[in-house]
This record gives sequence, C-alpha cells and structure tokens, in this order.
Amino acid sequence: MLDGGMTMSFHSVNWPPIFSSGKLNKNRRTHYRTRFNPSIATQICSVLVHPNEGGKLPESNKISRSQTPVPLLSPANTVGIIGGVSIFSTLVFLEKLVWLSSRNGEDSIPFAVCSDPAISRQLPGSFPPVNGKGSPIQFNHGTIVENLRRKRVFLEQSGAGCIVMPCHLSHAWLFEVSMGCSVPFLNMGDCVARELKEAKLKPIEPRNNARIGVLTSNASQLAGFYEEKLQNQGFEVVLPGKETLEHVVVPAIEALKRKDKEGARNLLRIAIQVLLVRAVNCVILASDEFLGLLPSNDPLHKKCIDPMDALARFTIKWAQSTEKKVTKHSSNELS
Repeated sequence: MLDGGMTMSFHSVNWPPIFSSGKLNKNRRTHYRTRFNPSIATQICSVLVHPNEGGKLPESNKISRSQTPVPLLSPANTVGIIGGVSIFSTLVFLEKLVWLSSRNGEDSIPFAVCSDPAISRQLPGSFPPVNGKGSPIQFNHGTIVENLRRKRVFLEQSGAGCIVMPCHLSHAWLFEVSMGCSVPFLNMGDCVARELKEAKLKPIEPRNNARIGVLTSNASQLAGFYEEKLQNQGFEVVLPGKETLEHVVVPAIEALKRKDKEGARNLLRIAIQVLLVRAVNCVILASDEFLGLLPSNDPLHKKCIDPMDALARFTIKWAQSTEKKVTKHSSNELS
C-alpha cells in the first residue's frame, strides 16, 4: 500500500499510466456523443520502477511517507480520475467532462487519469445477475481493492483536489477504496440521487414517493448501492425482477459479447419498458455495458439517466467552485 507509515518494497512495480491535462483550449474540445478523441489528453506520463535482481528495489527507489511527495499537479481544482475495470467507461467519462466543461467557450477543467488495464484480468469472464441485495462481489477482492487504492493514493499525492471513479463495477468496492481519502471522493450514486432530488419529481401514480427504476447487469451489490442512495433522498426504488434479468438483461449482455449491438439495444428497450410500466419516473442505467447503447433520438433515451452525466456535472461544479475559492483567496492576499 502507499498509505502506510513505512518504507515500502515491491517485487515488481509499474506505476499505472497517468493521463494528465491542463485546461484545454476551447478549439480542442469534442462532443461527447462522438467517438472519444485521445487528443484531449495533452500530456502522458508513465513512471516505471524496476527491481534489482532478486525482486528488490534499490534504496533510491523505495518510497517512504516520511518523505513529503512533490505534487505533480499544481491547480487546486485538479480532478483525479481512477481508471476502473472498464477502460471504455473511463474514456466516455473523460469526453463528457471535457465537453460539458468547455462547451460555453471556457477552458476545460484540469484532470489527471490513473489507469491500469491489467485489472480487468483479475475478474471472471461473467457476473451472475441477482435481483435485490445479496452477497457482495468476492472474487480477487483484496487484490482489486488494493489496485484501486494505490491509484487513489497516487492521485492524492500527485496533488489532485478530488477523486472520482467513473466505473459502475468499481463502485462495488467504493467504501474500501475511498476509506481514509484526504480529499473529496465523489461517487455516481450520490450525484444521481442529488440531481433527482433537485428535480422535484412527482409520483406518476398516487403514492407517497416518486419511483426510480435501477437497471444493472452484473451484481446485486451495485443495485443495492443505488437503492440506498435513492432511498436516503426519499425515493422508492424499483429493480428488475428475476425473469426480466434472466430472459432480457442477460441475453442483452450476451448479444453485446457477440457484437450484436442491435439485438442488445432491442432487449435493453424491453427491460426499460418493463420498469416503466411499473410507474417509475425514470430508469437509471447502472451498467457500463449500457453506455451509449440507445441513440439520443430514441424516445426511451429521454426516460433514462446515465450516471456518468451526473458524475461529470457534479465534478465540474466542484472544480469550478474550488477555482473561484482559490482565485478569491489569492485576490484577498494581494489586496
């Protein structure tokens, strides 16, 4: 771990690749509905630490918390992004973040990405969907949590002012990964719940609370994560039934694996409609597989919420408010 009060020694260490970006000029922005353009990352930095023979690091490469790390990132409103299990989700989030923060002619917010594609090899090939709350994801639990925590600590020590993790599956370990974080750790569940609360939704049927559907593809813990956040804001949560999962959602994921995007899209439409007939106000697409599957002009698209959008919007609000605070503080010092 990177957050122990001791000198560390690794048998073999590859610092995860870091994508960092200062404020991007408005001429370099790209619409997030198009394919991700890697040019949004203006600097790529990868640090490798090589062991000596026998797997031991040389003394000069050992890291101690007694040594105060020199931040790589100077802006106080820099966003640290933990690349999760789904690299595609990370890229989609980056495009949303850049587009939404620069679409009015302003510079995009500064960010740094720490991503390690190898984490996906620590997962099984498929996840059995389960309805409702159930046992948490256990496979390679400690290894995956440690991997994500190292990324978080590296971004903290590099000077990131807040941390985000734009990956639904990685949110299964959110509590453990964010534990002890020294800066704000924004998560998709809170961002979605807050936006829905601010929307002041009215119940479709005479009920005490508005109803929100949550559609997830892989594990009960992810559904439970959103369920808790939404219930805390006073919403009634509706999850797909066992039959819907087995006969609609699972086949949709299998269709995606076969590259049958149209088949997966049609099955997703059915799953959404099943929730809508249960009088939900909207459906949260809480799955990395569902990202961008519905075209923007699809009528059902307007009934759905992409948590990546909510996370991007809230992240931008944090960064812009932090920048104003720093600017105001600097002005007071000069006066």
